[in-house]
Amino acid sequence: MTMTSFVSLGCSLCLLLGCSFSAGLEVKVGSDVTLTCVYNSGYYGKLSTCWGRGPIPNRGCANQLIQTDGTTVTSRLSERYLLMGNIGEGDVSLTIRQVEERDTGTYGCRVEVPGWFNDRKHQITLTVVPARPDALMVEMQEVGKRSLTVSWSQVFDGGRPITSYRIDIKRQDDPWDSAVTTEVSNPNLTRVSLVDLHPARNYNLCMYAVNILGMSEPSNVLKVTTKEAAPDGPPLDMQLLALSSTSIRVAWKPPSTDLRNGVLQSYSISYREYDPVSRQLKRWQNQRVRATREQETLILTGLKPSTKYGVIIQALTNAGIGPASTLPFVSTLDEVVQTSTQATINTPFTVIWSIEDTTRFIQDHTTSVTDLVHGSTTWQQSSTSFSSESPDPPVVELKEVQDNAVSLSWTAGFEGGAPITGYFLEYKAVNGSWDFKKTVVDFSSNQTEATIIEINPSMYNIRMFATNSHGTSKASNILTFTTGEKGPQKGAVATATSIDTQAATSTVDEAPSGRLVAIVVPVVLLMLFIVAIVTVWQLRRLKGKKGNLNMWLSNGAILYRSSDSTQEL
Repeated sequence: MTMTSFVSLGCSLCLLLGCSFSAGLEVKVGSDVTLTCVYNSGYYGKLSTCWGRGPIPNRGCANQLIQTDGTTVTSRLSERYLLMGNIGEGDVSLTIRQVEERDTGTYGCRVEVPGWFNDRKHQITLTVVPARPDALMVEMQEVGKRSLTVSWSQVFDGGRPITSYRIDIKRQDDPWDSAVTTEVSNPNLTRVSLVDLHPARNYNLCMYAVNILGMSEPSNVLKVTTKEAAPDGPPLDMQLLALSSTSIRVAWKPPSTDLRNGVLQSYSISYREYDPVSRQLKRWQNQRVRATREQETLILTGLKPSTKYGVIIQALTNAGIGPASTLPFVSTLDEVVQTSTQATINTPFTVIWSIEDTTRFIQDHTTSVTDLVHGSTTWQQSSTSFSSESPDPPVVELKEVQDNAVSLSWTAGFEGGAPITGYFLEYKAVNGSWDFKKTVVDFSSNQTEATIIEINPSMYNIRMFATNSHGTSKASNILTFTTGEKGPQKGAVATATSIDTQAATSTVDEAPSGRLVAIVVPVVLLMLFIVAIVTVWQLRRLKGKKGNLNMWLSNGAILYRSSDSTQEL
């Protein structure tokens, strides 16, 4: 979009008084400028007029730009030169469209009045100076749970090349001076993805173009809400209380507000019995409770008396299930015997805490949560499917890390049984989990490079998948990099590792330590084999002898008592 401003010089030719003017005018590159020249057509009638570059000569116009016979334009050097006034009424002002620095110079208007030396001349010196770029028009392309992608078109640079772009993003209710600002140093970009955003949050975003003379006016403001995600935090203040020999009360509060990642829909309460004989946990049972209050309660019934139970609670949004809240085992009460002693012992506040059992439950819990999420019939989460028809993973390369901007490219692998339909990138902090708090950014099948803006400087991992109609590829090589460091970072900050053993074998050379191990291990095994053969040979020789013989070895004594047996002391 080009900024258009009409600048007029309010100076007229005083033809009735026989006067002429010389004036100066300064305008910015890219604007439209009008140089005023008028005469009294009611007195003189319709007169021929011309405009030229340079001082006005004795006859005509030097370097003539445009001419009129008093009614219409009869000649024109370029479509940029226009007579936009009412020519018939004597308005022969010259308009120059989208002026450039080379338009700087002297312009002359000659009105040809009949008679000797009656022509009226008006001379203007025009100076065109460079300016800041025009404002951008930003468009939203994609919105994810923790990312968004925006694009823009190139704008007029103000006469000086655009050197960078600035992106400001903030929470919708916060002032702009609290916005996170990121500079994109590649002026050729027209599309970026911002990552590490918070799910289910309202954001405002605007952009600026920058050249050597300064920053443009702000772009249009994009208002966007990221998609919901599974909760990042577990339910809080979980409590377990044995009410009777067959029931346990479970109480909890919702996850922290900033970790809910959307509107909580329900809670999943899973519990299972601990068998002290086999020292194993039995099959999970599950109940679902709608999320309605800030303090939730559920009573588990139909349990066995004097039995330990493990319980976990998980919050759910429409996007998925969050991490579990856990406590050590709680035991149901003993069956009540109608005696005063038993009534005193069987208080409803009896909770059994076993450090040994708790440790075992927590150790077992890692797999149990996995079983719960992927194997429970109560809920299901889509899992990535691999088949022989799925595409091979792409190979991802880190091109550059500049401050908070990460530029990467990728090369497609074998497309499998159908054409590749797209790619998606997974993005997480180095100390984070691929299962929780990861950002997913989608790309079309024809994209092979992208620039990502990280608004929270830190160290991160990236991996990529390819998809087709048959499924999803395995993960690509993993890139490790650090954002927020001043200056460009190339190569040195990229650490590529592969979770695909076959891919790693074909693309990464073995390290020297690996070759050393490959040599040392067979040698050691060979030596052990030789020692074993010698030992067996010596024992067979001893069996042919009579009497007792003590043979001492490094790990203990072997006493030979007869030809039939050996005993270890």
